[in-house]
Amino acid sequence: MGKVGIVCDSTCDMGPQWLAENDVVMVPLKVLFGEETYLDWVDFTPPTFFEKLASAPVLPKTSQPSPADFAAVYENLAAQGCDEIVSIHLTAALSGTFESATMAASSCRIPVRVIDTLTVSAGEALAILAALDARAAGGDGAAIEAAARHVVETSTILFALDTLEYLVKGGRAGKAKGLAASLLNIKPVLTFNDEGTIEPFKNVKGTKKAISEIAAAVAEASKIGVVKVAYLHSMAPELADQLHEEIDRLGGNTDAIHTTSVGAVIGTYAGPGAVGAAFCPAW
Repeated sequence: MGKVGIVCDSTCDMGPQWLAENDVVMVPLKVLFGEETYLDWVDFTPPTFFEKLASAPVLPKTSQPSPADFAAVYENLAAQGCDEIVSIHLTAALSGTFESATMAASSCRIPVRVIDTLTVSAGEALAILAALDARAAGGDGAAIEAAARHVVETSTILFALDTLEYLVKGGRAGKAKGLAASLLNIKPVLTFNDEGTIEPFKNVKGTKKAISEIAAAVAEASKIGVVKVAYLHSMAPELADQLHEEIDRLGGNTDAIHTTSVGAVIGTYAGPGAVGAAFCPAW
């Protein structure tokens, strides 16, 4: 059976070192502070990004990789002997990354299967982890694609932000834009819908209650079987730990398979102090 390359973008927030160790090629998005352009997860670690964000006079902007960026990666994998590629990316509703990957795939000399995960960060990470397990089990491109798409179809991501300011100013708030979250310490628990845009899941008061709601949803989902969970936070590991502990306290039947601090692109819209989890039935 031929070799299958797996490609992702930097918004999976798994970090270049982990991805390289697991034979996944990351194509970074870009973060623009004024006239300066930086590569997500390449030029910034989460701590250095959030330090710069705190002192920035205006919020940075982000941009997707170009089709040429993807074409170079695909060609390199083909030259290394890959017979096909599975390319897994953040929601097309919020970024042109999927479109760039699709354009590059159309002219690649080997087949490229491009997947829109309809989510970001830990949600994208779950799809990549499923793809890796399918490849390790000897799956071909079709089987690896199917494993990732099954996660896309069955997963949920829930997250709470310390403030909606970054999401609204960055133009990514979707159906959550009208929330008066600055009033009365409201901390909306947010999710991604079937169109790959953000919408409210539940409004609660305070971070502690938000963590409780996310934990309850994970625990409820696990009543019918083990669920895989990937945790995310933005420079708030203690919140991710609290979420994990609350899920355990509620008797959640979970397999925690990844935890990450979000990188520069997702951090541009999440801001510091975010916490959440992506989860799906065990594969």
